[in-house]
Amino acid sequence: MSIANTPVLHPDLTPAQRDCLDALPLTGNHVVSGPPGSGKSLLAAHRAVHLALTGRPTLLLSRSNLLRQVLRDILVGLAVPGTPVEASTAHLWVYSRFGRDAPRTEDGWFDWTALIHRAAATSGRIDPATPHLVVDEGQDLPPGLYQLARLAAASVTVFADECQRLTETNSTLTEIADALGRSTGRVEIAGNHRNTREIASLAEHFRTGGNLPDIPFRSGALPVIRHYGGIGVLVDDIAVMAARQPRHRIGVIVNSLRLAADLMRRLERAGLAQEPQMYSSAASAGRYRDLDLTRPGVVLVHRASAKGLDFDTVVIADAESDSGTDPTSATLRMAYYVMITRARERLVVGWQGSRLPRHLEGLDGWVRTG
Repeated sequence: MSIANTPVLHPDLTPAQRDCLDALPLTGNHVVSGPPGSGKSLLAAHRAVHLALTGRPTLLLSRSNLLRQVLRDILVGLAVPGTPVEASTAHLWVYSRFGRDAPRTEDGWFDWTALIHRAAATSGRIDPATPHLVVDEGQDLPPGLYQLARLAAASVTVFADECQRLTETNSTLTEIADALGRSTGRVEIAGNHRNTREIASLAEHFRTGGNLPDIPFRSGALPVIRHYGGIGVLVDDIAVMAARQPRHRIGVIVNSLRLAADLMRRLERAGLAQEPQMYSSAASAGRYRDLDLTRPGVVLVHRASAKGLDFDTVVIADAESDSGTDPTSATLRMAYYVMITRARERLVVGWQGSRLPRHLEGLDGWVRTG
């Protein structure tokens, strides 16, 4: 017998987003799909709070530690004091459930078969400590994790968009639903509340598969494709953007951590009003691991960690790094679809070299050069 959903209404949700939450019972497994800008991360946080209000511990999971920080900050603004809810990564959840000696595989994940057998040995026992799991950007997690979660969690709700898969160990919506079981509910959320029409239209050029999402009504400036004569010119341009829009969050997305480190050093000497920030997944703690993504200023992030983030301005700094890639490659197109849709107001796609990268050709009408 299912428990009726009794959501906590928050004024920051649109009617469509409230309808999405209302469609999710507080029991069972569910998959919620939606395009970039539809509010999946916000809805995932609301869903986690709703489940935690039943009294059972609830974890809001992500693959990325940087996204975990974003979700943690959202939860702080939503959670009722004392509510047993927290943000975590999928890796940390597995460690907390099976210990630090949980068997690993060469792809950086776990031996799902071994863990599933361990979970099956204790499934069916009523344990009040068994958590509800809510997963954000679930397309970037492997099917094995969902097969395990089906046995090791009280319920699983996954928010995902299979057009935004950036990792080799990923899942389609069908694979997620199949792993969670035949009774898994499916809900779709529409709308794009992040991008302008111009940014969303450029993103559509790179989208692979899926239903055509609604184009936003809000209009803005055309995205810019900009040639940089060198890294110094790129740094100067970023510094000018930061000076002209001191309240904006500027995300500089790179494909090279070496470039990110070089940009960081130069921007630190550029006299910006706000100290620049850089995220490195290799850092275990400190300034390159724990960021404040709510304050204005420049944030340097690798494209692999950009999922789930948004910025007022996005600079894709090194598009030339993809010059040797087939411009029709689904992996390349997904990467640009994700990076472009991080931008709320302004988008600059930068490149260096003597020839425009092939994947940026033929974009007349969607962009301007500058």
